[in-house]
Amino acid sequence: MRSRRSRSSPPRYSGFGLIRRGLTGTSWPPAWRRYEPRRRYDVVVIGGGVHGLATAYYLAAQHGLTNVAVLERGYLGGGASGRNTAIIRSNYLTPEGVRFYDRSVRLYESLAAELNFNAMFSQRGHLTLAHSDSALRIMRWRAEVNRLQGVDSSVIGRAEIASLVPSLDVTDHPRFPILGGLWHPPGGIIRHDAVVWGYARAADALGVHLHQDTEVVGIDVSGGRVRGVRTNRGQIAAPAVVTCTAGWASTVCDLAGIELPITTFPLQAAVTEPVRPFLDTVVVSGTLHVYVSQSDRGELVFGAAVDPVPSYSTRGSLEFTENVAAHVLELMPALAQVRILRQWAGLCDMTPDFSPIIGPTPVEGFYVDVGWGTYGFKAGPVAGEAMAALVATGKTPELIEPFDLARFTDGRLVGERGAAAVGH
Repeated sequence: MRSRRSRSSPPRYSGFGLIRRGLTGTSWPPAWRRYEPRRRYDVVVIGGGVHGLATAYYLAAQHGLTNVAVLERGYLGGGASGRNTAIIRSNYLTPEGVRFYDRSVRLYESLAAELNFNAMFSQRGHLTLAHSDSALRIMRWRAEVNRLQGVDSSVIGRAEIASLVPSLDVTDHPRFPILGGLWHPPGGIIRHDAVVWGYARAADALGVHLHQDTEVVGIDVSGGRVRGVRTNRGQIAAPAVVTCTAGWASTVCDLAGIELPITTFPLQAAVTEPVRPFLDTVVVSGTLHVYVSQSDRGELVFGAAVDPVPSYSTRGSLEFTENVAAHVLELMPALAQVRILRQWAGLCDMTPDFSPIIGPTPVEGFYVDVGWGTYGFKAGPVAGEAMAALVATGKTPELIEPFDLARFTDGRLVGERGAAAVGH
């Protein structure tokens, strides 16, 4: 692949810079620029969320490929990256999954310094509750797999849970009493828009073109390889095309003649009014199909299982609100007077084994970074890093070898359902 070096660096964000610009009345320049699309790029990335932007950034930063375009049909981060609950963890069930997501946690830990953009990563710990003996057995299994891969994870009892989260009802009174939990200290939450903006700003500074309001309406394939894309702003030739389109993955791949084993479901979430900080961990209950964390602004962020019927709807429902409120109150009865402010839905591209599809396809030069289900934001940095290495070198990194598309025909599934944060 042809390479070009970076052409400029963005202004460095710092306390001194903030004071200087405040005293001089000088505004910060736009974080990224607008361009007319070129007729040809070395790489076209479809999707301007965390996966697409991370791929473009690492192509430029680690491989010197800067003739790269990111095409986003809406605005950057307006899809799944802006509709998730931004929980980060690596306590998965399979060794392949643990290794992969642990690399992402490591990248997230250094992301703010690397991008000079405060991503607000708060490693406050991730606690998954067990309400049955069978759930405890799975947690012990996960903890052993985690430890063998060098990931901090352990099963703890009621007393420790009560100490970590005093607001939880750990008595025998609830319908599903808490018996124990899987404690994962490196887990936490992050500011999802800051991650998107940080990658976008850094990629732009390295020469990547970011095109918003640019929808891909066709993918040109001939002779078994990709030739480019057709957009609402014209045709673009490219020898390499990467799709990072989350819930719309199957419809985009249809344009290239590729059928994916993916079904799209809405996943709803909600946020409450701000309250005084009291919750220092992320709390998950698979039995009650709910998870909750508290943002830096004091809001409680709730999530649940995906909707039962496949669709592309991003609207909220009264059924979700009633269920999530009831389940949260079973865990934390003291929240009865807290009001929900808003709710929304994102789209999840679910595979049969709850693991992603990432790598090359039968169409030469066409790559997929899809099938993330409810795990996508956690994997943004490592998926971008691995996909950039694959596109730039033609060699599949070892970390993503288990997640190829061919596993569904070869019978090599990577079953991660047991590590889902909530039941699906």
